[in-house]
Amino acid sequence: MNPQPAAKTAFVLAGGGSLGAVQVGMLQALAQHGVVPDFVVGASVGALNAACYAADPGEAGIARLERIWLRLRRVDIFPLTLRGMALGLLGRRDHLARPDRLRALIGSGLPCQRLEDTRLPCHVVATDVLDGTEVVLSSGDATAALQASTALPAVFPPVTIAARALMDGGIASNTPIAAALALGATKMFVLPTGSSCALQVPPPGALAMALHALNLLAMRQLLADIDRFADRCELVVIPPLCPLAVHAYDFSQTATLIARAGAATREWLAAGTRHQDPRWALLPHRHHPAAATG
Repeated sequence: MNPQPAAKTAFVLAGGGSLGAVQVGMLQALAQHGVVPDFVVGASVGALNAACYAADPGEAGIARLERIWLRLRRVDIFPLTLRGMALGLLGRRDHLARPDRLRALIGSGLPCQRLEDTRLPCHVVATDVLDGTEVVLSSGDATAALQASTALPAVFPPVTIAARALMDGGIASNTPIAAALALGATKMFVLPTGSSCALQVPPPGALAMALHALNLLAMRQLLADIDRFADRCELVVIPPLCPLAVHAYDFSQTATLIARAGAATREWLAAGTRHQDPRWALLPHRHHPAAATG
């Protein structure tokens, strides 16, 4: 008789721009509840959170991640200039913003230089620019891998790794459940960033609107993946914040998002509702202005 493969638990961290701050609160609550995975998988901003968490998965490491988020400003992530935008729009280059600040931020935030040196195995999802397939990076230069996973098309240039041009992992799989399953996960805690369900007007500006649209697509993809993989592994989807009046390009509400997500996740864990259907918060919906908070 062949032995059964060992059970493995994965944390799967979705992308979502500034809404990635909610994952810090979720990680805090999970750590306090004693939930620790065998490995982590992340895409886009979820890859950044996954790598920082995997490098030091205890409460001290999560506190370090929180400090990084609390000092983040939009210009640190999206350093747009008139010259850069003009060059991109005129076809002189394939991106609007230089990646220098983002690269420096990633390098300063990680306590290890290579993905394989994290305390928990960490897998970063990027997208092949030419064919759109999902690329899972599990070793090599951590800064390059994370820069590839967060290389939002048109905003940042692709990153070449092993002769492949790579862009934002959220394009192929914003919540990489399939990657975690292929890596052997039998149980997954999915950490979605949620959608801005309580906005009363569209986000201002082209980039804010683009990030908002990508987030809406990501939630639809997550719903489809839940149905697709529900009978192949145990899926535990942490309910995202709802209502939520912050869009994915707004970095001014980080502290509030972390605090709200931590409190909501602790309440959810304490109630023992891990198997509650998460669709109520993932399906497209809107809120009356009186319900819109943070």
